Amino acid sequence: MSERPNRGDAWALLNEFTTNPSLIKHALAVEAAMRAYAEKLGGDPEAWGIVGLTHDFDYEQNPTEDTHLHAAQRILAERGWPEEWIRAICSHADYMGIPRDTPMARALFAVDELTGFLTACALVRPDRSIANVRVKSVKKKLKDKAFARGVNREDVRRGAEELGVELDEHIAFVRDAMAGIAAELELPPAE
Repeated sequence: MSERPNRGDAWALLNEFTTNPSLIKHALAVEAAMRAYAEKLGGDPEAWGIVGLTHDFDYEQNPTEDTHLHAAQRILAERGWPEEWIRAICSHADYMGIPRDTPMARALFAVDELTGFLTACALVRPDRSIANVRVKSVKKKLKDKAFARGVNREDVRRGAEELGVELDEHIAFVRDAMAGIAAELELPPAE
């Protein structure tokens, strides 16, 4: 790829490898949170958004630690994606052994697990509205190991820490970014 990939390229890549609607909505949620953090931290919202949108593009076909992100790393390199983007994408899983040494990489790690957890919190609300999810409620649910048990609570905590933001602030910030695309996430808007 001679030019830097754009959002259309990222969307095409995601849909080439992913058919599961939940995984696609997760990618959109991470993209929204990444764009918001880029604005806040002085990054490039387009680049950060693309990294967020494609961070798990290979997961549906490669769901194990032995394959997930190893395949992505190879595919993205073969397609000429920027090395910084590939490193950020691959660093969001500790098992890859790639340091999160850029704000983009730290933000991706920080928002990945949290977006899924926030979606779960919205879905159990009577109104299913992401915008109405309260930080206090999220923190209470984080302590309940049976709720959204697939979410790594330690990654949520460590992500905020690595990003240098308080957990409450981080939860509210990501929730608000997701609320901005509630329709794409198939969640109702705030009343």
